[in-house]
Amino acid sequence: MTRNDYAYPFRIDPASGQAAQTNYPTHVDQMIRQTLLTAAGERADLPQFGCGLRKLLFAPHSSAMDSTTQLLVQQALNRWLADQITVQKVSVSPPATGEEEQVLVEIDYTLIETQSKGQVAILVS
Repeated sequence: MTRNDYAYPFRIDPASGQAAQTNYPTHVDQMIRQTLLTAAGERADLPQFGCGLRKLLFAPHSSAMDSTTQLLVQQALNRWLADQITVQKVSVSPPATGEEEQVLVEIDYTLIETQSKGQVAILVS
């Protein structure tokens, strides 16, 4: 049986007028993106929440910055989503287009509830 959960971020489904729902793997994908793209202090009710990937774009790209980004992503996901996923791998690289003002972050993970594998790729610009 496929489990559904609320769409994240929360929104109203225009067709039903009810809270929008999505399947569980998509819900977790949405939570990962929300966690990584939210800057600390952005949520008034939970100011520590987030990772703040976008702020890293203003630093020069280097292997040290890639390592720092990997660590920040791993820490944020372990802190906020440890009951949903187990992070297997975090990769950080410039995108194939070679744009210096962009960073590609790829996360391989396992959904704890179903033990299925998942992957998220986020192009931060």
